[in-house]
Parts: sequence; structure tokens; C-alpha cells
Amino acid sequence: MAVSTALGAQAQALPAASALDLVRSLSPADLADVFPVPILLVDLADARPDEVAALTARRPPLVLVGVGPGADRPGAGSGSPSSPAEAGLDVLLPEVLAPGDDVDAAVATLVRAVGEHPEAAVALVGLLRMSGRLEPLDGLVAESLAYSTLLAGADFARWLAARPPREHRPSAQPLLARRDGDRLVLTFNRPEARNAFDTVTRDALVAALRAAAADDTLTEVALTAAGPAFGAGGDLTQFGTAPDLARAHLVRTGASAGAEIVRCPHRTVAHIHGACVGAGIEIPAFADRVVAAPDVAIQLPELRLGLVPGAGGTVSVTRRIGRRRTAWTVLTSAFLDAPTALRWGLVDEVAASR
Repeated sequence: MAVSTALGAQAQALPAASALDLVRSLSPADLADVFPVPILLVDLADARPDEVAALTARRPPLVLVGVGPGADRPGAGSGSPSSPAEAGLDVLLPEVLAPGDDVDAAVATLVRAVGEHPEAAVALVGLLRMSGRLEPLDGLVAESLAYSTLLAGADFARWLAARPPREHRPSAQPLLARRDGDRLVLTFNRPEARNAFDTVTRDALVAALRAAAADDTLTEVALTAAGPAFGAGGDLTQFGTAPDLARAHLVRTGASAGAEIVRCPHRTVAHIHGACVGAGIEIPAFADRVVAAPDVAIQLPELRLGLVPGAGGTVSVTRRIGRRRTAWTVLTSAFLDAPTALRWGLVDEVAASR
């Protein structure tokens, strides 16, 4: 199946048998020469399940993308691959595209994104391939290791160098806590910064969640946010400021809001609205229930910085929508609206904000 020739040979989907033969015959170093953009498109039209399974079992350092006869094939949008063998692919286009979507345009977007950020793209799919075999707390450690590695990479350094310096704006009370009977309501309170998640907010949230977990009189913890955005992601003014990346990994895993939600014995409900970017969706996705306002705009944009999600998204989002849809969302930086998030299972309900 051919796609836009403007993208060259890498925009040509190979039959599964040919893709398997190619991967089997080349060393990882040779693969890098053959695939200057580390992405391999696999034509699923006539693929045998054993060929696809053998290809994915080799775990090549490539983004493996299944390209079917079209987004409207049987099972498209159902949330499950059409065969168990396809579950090993990193992205399955019939799973993420709606009927009528342009397959060529989707492929072009993927090839371009992987070409611009190859190290982060390969690290992402490698991380996601492990996600289903790891317990959530172990997955958070794996994510943090990948994140710290990429913080030391040239791609992130280029992003950081091109970004004009901005001064961090501290907030006097970045997190509000209110008791409502047996329910604790935690509210992000940096509306002037669109609730960007900085280290002070993180530490306040972790402390509040730990205290809540120790309170036997509570039955529910609710996460909400003040202002028009639930969360604009990590505070960019603090990106690249850690002097010791090994130490930063230990801090990240030792003070993880996602880990505290996983450990919390009480029901956790996140009420999200507006922009939910990066940490603004990664953290609430850990909740037992996520209620979204109709205006939510969800995005995982970390690849553009040469990074992978770092607030737990490869664990929390993947547990809700699966690793192939997570990979698609990160690789493309696509915005998900409320209906899509509900259909995919990223949120459990769409309701007007209260």
C-alpha cells in the first residue's frame, strides 16, 4: 500500500512477510542505515497473523505501524486489534482513525514526527511495549528512567536552547484542600498559570494525598481545578533546571502524585475541564473515575520537546486506552475532544462542570 511519495521510501507500507524478512536479516546498526527515520509501516491487508506476531516479537528499535485497507475496515474504532498478532504493533491506524479519515495524512504525520524526534519516538514505543507487563509503580520507575535519559539528549537540548528564558511565577497557595463530609476536595489553584504543574504544586499534592490515605474517615478524594484550564502541563519555566538527572529521577519517583493515587485506599475522582495537557491528563487518568466537561482538550505534547510523558502518562493513560492509542496520541501530539476521550475510555463520563 503506497502513501504520499513526498515522504520517500519510508512512507511505503511493506507486506508483513517482507517486513519480517528485512528485520530478520539486519542488525540493529544496519536497521539504522536502512531506516534513517525509525518507523516501519506494515501493510495488514493480506498479512498472516504468524508473520505479524514474529515481526513484533523481535522488538526492533523502530516504530511499527499497522496500515490496513482503511479506517473503515471491520472493527475500526472498536478499541481492539482485529487479530491478537496485531496487538504487538506500536500503532494500529484502523484503531485510531475514524471512518473517512485520511490514512495518507495520518501516515505523513507519523513519519514526520518520528523523523523530527527519533530518539524520543523509539524510547516511547520501547517503554510502552513494557507497560502491560509492569505493575503501575514499576511502570512509573521505567518511565522516569526514560524521561531522565532523554533530558540529557540533544533533542531536548535543542528545544531548551531555542526557548527564550522565562521567569517562574510562584503561587502562594497552589493547592486548596476542602473537607466535604467524608469527601476531600483538592483544587489546583494556579489559574494565572493555567494550573501549570510546578514542583511546589507537586509537593503539595503528594503531601495532601499521603495525608488523605492515612485518614480512615475519608471515603473519596476529588481532584478539581480553578480557572478555565484543568492543567496546562508541567511548568515549562522549570524544564531543564535539574542539575543532576540521576538525582532528579530519584526525586521524581519518590514524589509521584500518580503513585500516591495508586496507593490511596479511598476512591479518587477527577473532574477535568478545559485544557488538560501533559501532567494535566496524566495525573487525573490515575483516578478511579474521570469526569470530563464538554470543553476538554486533551494533549500529550512531550515528543515535541524530545521527551516522553514524565508525570505517569505512559502508565495512567495506557491503562485506560491501551498502548497503541497512547503511542498515537504522543507521537502526533493530537488533541482529543470529549467524545473521543469517552469513546476510547480515557474519561468515564462527560458532564457539565459543577
